[in-house]
Amino acid sequence: MDLGIRGKRALVCAGSKGLGRGCAEALAAAGVDLVLNARSAGPLAEAAAAIRAAHRVAVTEVVADITSEAGRAEALAAAGSVDILVTNAGGPPPGLWSDWGREDFLRALDANMLTPIALMTALLPGMMQRGWGRVVNITSQSVKAPIAQLGLSNAARAGLTGYVAGTARQVAPHGVTINNLLPGIHATDRADALDRGVAAAQGITLEAARAARTATIPARRYGTAGEFGAMCTFLCSMHAGFIVGQNILLDGGATNSTL
Repeated sequence: MDLGIRGKRALVCAGSKGLGRGCAEALAAAGVDLVLNARSAGPLAEAAAAIRAAHRVAVTEVVADITSEAGRAEALAAAGSVDILVTNAGGPPPGLWSDWGREDFLRALDANMLTPIALMTALLPGMMQRGWGRVVNITSQSVKAPIAQLGLSNAARAGLTGYVAGTARQVAPHGVTINNLLPGIHATDRADALDRGVAAAQGITLEAARAARTATIPARRYGTAGEFGAMCTFLCSMHAGFIVGQNILLDGGATNSTL
């Protein structure tokens, strides 16, 4: 299928590893030039070089913490007039409700709600003026079914989801779509960290923790960054202009709900 986005330009946040890397790879395979952001120079350089070699697209590297004001300014300056925005940032740590104070919530909101909003605020006007744009926010399956130990993430990502619900419908008349991708467990560093936490808390091996989590997924496996990236790229394609303000689960059936 021709996705119709060859020659477009995308800013992909936290794109050197995991789900962000999956999105970057799939967009590049569709012929999209990238502004690729990550906090660590080494992994970012490796990812950029691999994508250039594999897909023959332009890749601009931006080493910056996208959750900081200075990092966003640097990424936006490098991005310029992009057609596609993929927002992404690591989730806050798990824990108990009694462990968290105001500063913990503010950090979570800054990273997983206010950062995507700031990026959209900066880039949506240009997309609207040009009459075409795509925004995909990587959030979490917890938006549909909250995860008890991830209360900080539940709160921040639910706030972003509410913001997108209204904003997506305001920008859609201008040819711009905003949608959210809600990953369940994928084979990424984030999943490894969560599984290690479970293993430590329960006094079991990492393999046992993974097996127990896999058993809760009807697909009986973790997702891959490649299949996540493929869905992201479809939402960014010319075929997705009628998909507006949606929250799309990629969780192998783990969220048990009718809608």
